[in-house]
Amino acid sequence: MRDRRRPRLAAASAFIALTAGVCLTSCGAAAARVGGGVSSRSTEEVTARHEAGLGSILVDGAGYTLYAYMPDRQGPSRCAGRCAIEWPPLLLPRGASRAIAGQGVRSSLLGTTRRPNGRLQVTYDRWPLYLYEQDSSPGEINGQAESMGLWYVVGADGQIDRGVVPASADD
Repeated sequence: MRDRRRPRLAAASAFIALTAGVCLTSCGAAAARVGGGVSSRSTEEVTARHEAGLGSILVDGAGYTLYAYMPDRQGPSRCAGRCAIEWPPLLLPRGASRAIAGQGVRSSLLGTTRRPNGRLQVTYDRWPLYLYEQDSSPGEINGQAESMGLWYVVGADGQIDRGVVPASADD
């Protein structure tokens, strides 16, 4: 009987190893996009980009759009758990204490707030900043007015931009 279980055990072990490998690959890609990976620009940099219909909006060092969550009301983050999976907070790398103001960004508006896990989240004019998991490449703005109007891009002037993103030619 012992000999019959060995092939099953080996197959189960192989399945677990394969599943873990896929997860690590996927999780690593997400971590790289959210601030843990290599980029041509610093991941703690916040810069501005002009967007038709919205004006000058904030993006992270890799070019991903940054959003504010209206329930935060320029205070500590209220997005945790499942919310923070879909809307990852823009975190400073461990050891960093301040974000870098890139082109078009006022350094006087940059700051941080401490998350419950102790990590520092970047803020702009006291709004905690977030990325959106549905923005799969730099320059996308899929989170504007999402979740019943709770999420909006942040303007380089520190104001919440409730403008409408024009439909792209690809739609």
